[in-house]
Amino acid sequence: MSSRRAQKVAEAIREVVSMTILAELQDPRIQDVTVTYVEVSGDLHHAKVHVSVMGDEKHQNLSLRGLESAAGFLQSKIARQIELRTTPRLKFVLDQGVKRSIEISQILRQVLPQPVAPNATDPEPPPAEPLGEDVVPPAGDVPAG
Repeated sequence: MSSRRAQKVAEAIREVVSMTILAELQDPRIQDVTVTYVEVSGDLHHAKVHVSVMGDEKHQNLSLRGLESAAGFLQSKIARQIELRTTPRLKFVLDQGVKRSIEISQILRQVLPQPVAPNATDPEPPPAEPLGEDVVPPAGDVPAG
């Protein structure tokens, strides 16, 4: 099986799962969930769905449990919308990439010097110096003589 096919199936699964979570799941535990990407096994029997959940660790774990309990419903949606011989079993994994990038950004803000913003009370910059007589004017501006 080609990896290109697995990538296409993974992208199709990501779209179906994302739209179903957004539009159809009624579970109050599942809130602020974004499907970041999907990994599919070579035989297309297993799919690892990476999700990002905004909120604290308790909210993230609660959302993961809600997604795990909705896995059967999500698999049935996949079976109806994607033509495959077997529907992959879904496993949900918390994607920490967004959280890590926010933490790194905060660390960098603390460590790196902040750019100096121009102050409105600073005096205006000095005017440009006039051109000297030794400067040759452009070809189209030659005075008629």
